[in-house]
Parts: sequence; structure tokens; C-alpha cells
Amino acid sequence: MKYYLDITLLPDAEVNLGFIWKNVYQQIHIALVDNKTANGSSAIAVSFPEYGNKKYPLGAKLRLLAKTEEQLNKLDAPKWLNRLTDYSHITSIKEVSLPVERFVCFKRQQFNTNIERLARRRVKRKSETLEQALKYYKGFEGEESTLPFVNMQSLTEDKKFQLFVNKCLTDKSVSGEFNCYGLSKDQATIPWF
Repeated sequence: MKYYLDITLLPDAEVNLGFIWKNVYQQIHIALVDNKTANGSSAIAVSFPEYGNKKYPLGAKLRLLAKTEEQLNKLDAPKWLNRLTDYSHITSIKEVSLPVERFVCFKRQQFNTNIERLARRRVKRKSETLEQALKYYKGFEGEESTLPFVNMQSLTEDKKFQLFVNKCLTDKSVSGEFNCYGLSKDQATIPWF
């Protein structure tokens, strides 16, 4: 990943950072889906330069990275964030400064927290009724996480969910693919700066 642009989120007294994250990241996700590669991956990766911020765990900055400047131009982030201009600032495309000494892998982390989803899945796998599956999970306490997340809205299933983001730093660059959330599908890394 040799080129990047930064999107700074701008909360105010009326609109909090979580709400802005939800709306900005939803639009970026839609843009990545609209620009996905032939194999369903994304040529664009995302980074959270302020990940671990004490005030807001994801910070207030989202970075988009690509191998070429053309890929970022084609994505056209300003078009997708046009209705959020009061709450976001997009920089011009810049080249990543070399040498890069640290790399990071941002991945989606999923947890078994939704009893109804688990029950629906069990119905399909075990040929049980929904009532039987719900009875199986009665008393189940889902996993909890302290990982940062973005509240998202599934446009295909009309459901809300939390997109948990896990970060792993390394000294080595690892090539790989990114999903349409801009997160690593495997162990793909991006420059950390």
C-alpha cells in the first residue's frame, strides 16, 4: 500500500463521534462494495491511526490505503461522504513515506453474542425447529469484548450489528486480501504510521 488519504471525523455538541463513525464507515463500506474486485475483495484497505484512544477507542481518524493513486481516485471518497461534509474532512491523496518500519493488521473479530442468530444457524445445521434451538441456548451468556467497534446497519438483512476491530502490530509486511469493510481477510498488513 503506497498511497493514502485521511478522513478526520468532526464531532460537535449536537452530534457525537459514535454517530459520525456509524455514518462515515457505512458510506465507506458501500463505496468499497461498489468498487470491489472481480473476486469480491477490496483493493482499498482501512486503518485506524488513533486506535486505542482513551476518549474514543477508534479515535477520530480513518485512513484509506491503496497500492495506486488511481484506486483511491476511482473510489471517490468525497462523493460517498458528500452528505457528511459538516462532520468529516478528507485530505488529498498522499504517498506513504518510506521507509516503513511497522505494519499493522486490522481484522474483523466476531463474537457469539446474538442468541437469535445462533438459534437460526442451529436450525439450519441440526434440522431443529426455532423453538428447539432457542431452548438449547436458554441461559447462554454471550461473549463480551473490550475491542473497539463501529455500529453498522446491514442493508441486505435490515439488521444492526457491531463491527469489532482487532489490531495486531508487526515488523513484517504480509500481502493478502481485504474484505469490503477494508479489513484483512487473513493476515494482510498495511503500513502503520
